[in-house]
Formats: sequence, structure tokens, C-alpha cells
Amino acid sequence: MKVAIVDVDTLAGNWWAVLLRGVAGILFGVVTFFAPGVSLAALVILFGAYTFTDGVFAIVAAVRRSGTGAERWWLLLVEGVAGIAAGLVTLFIPGITALVLLYLIAAWALVTGAFEIAAAIRLRKAIEHEWLLVLSGVLSGALGVLLMLFPAAGALALVIWIGAYALVSGALFVALGFRLRSFARPGRRHAAHAMA
Repeated sequence: MKVAIVDVDTLAGNWWAVLLRGVAGILFGVVTFFAPGVSLAALVILFGAYTFTDGVFAIVAAVRRSGTGAERWWLLLVEGVAGIAAGLVTLFIPGITALVLLYLIAAWALVTGAFEIAAAIRLRKAIEHEWLLVLSGVLSGALGVLLMLFPAAGALALVIWIGAYALVSGALFVALGFRLRSFARPGRRHAAHAMA
């Protein structure tokens, strides 16, 4: 039980990183909805910037968790490295074909979804409303599956799918960030430690 509380304390102490991750997702989703005719090159740049930022935040959280002695902090590190790698590939090789980009996005979404669901399962006894993280992971996995099942979908459909995922996932991370912020308050933390 102590390991779970360390995990929650670490997450609660870094609630702002979860919140910023959500805000980045919402901004990306809004841009894709209001500019659906954006060219594939612009989509590549937007996606690259989004996954790179998401990966950086995941690595920061992993490094902070590793210093607390928390178990499995390396899973978050792997997720962060995958995000940064996906971002760098899309930013430095913008001329890749739409199909390669589609499968790269699908693989990233599946990996991210799996790690988010695993994190939620690990934290289910330590925090309330862990379903927000589960739902975000399920949405991420669903996006990956949809992209793999319908690779011939047009660029506009791809933009809308990714925008919808980023918007909903971002909103869920914002909600989770505020939940973690309220948990980080001294009185709530103290009560959680007393219950353990």
C-alpha cells in the first residue's frame, strides 16, 4: 500500500504536468477542428510537436518518480521516449507518405493507450476517479485500431479522428490534473496517509 501512496503523492505533486498535457491535447484538437483543410505537411508538424511535448512531460514525470523509489517508473520513461521518437521522426522527415504517418500515429496511440490503462489499474486503490485515465487509454487505443483498420481514409478524416481524440483525451487529462491538485492539498494527503 505504501508504494501506491508514493505513486499518488508523486502524481499529485506534479499535477501541473498532467494539466499541461491535457491543455496541449485540447489546443491540438481545437486547431484540427477549426482548420480541417490543413495540409498533410501541417498535420505532420502539429502531430510531431504534440507527441514530442507529450513525451517530454512523460519523461519529466518518470525522472521525478524514479527519485522517490516508486516501482515501474521506467514504464513512463518508455512512453516518453516513444512520444519523443514519434515527434522527432515526424518533424525531421516531414516528407514521409501519409500511410507511413498513419501507421506511426496508430502505433503511438496503441502504446500510449496501453500505458495509460496500466497506470490506472495500478492506481485504482489509491485515487478516486481513476476511470478518467482508463477512458483516456481506451480512447487512445481505439484511435490506433481505427487508423489501422481504415488506412485508406482521407487526410480530412484522419485530421478529424486525431482532433477528436486529442480534444477528449486532453479534457480528461485536465480533469485528472485538477483532481490530483485537490488531492495534493495537505489536508487530503494527510487523511490518505492516515487511512493507509
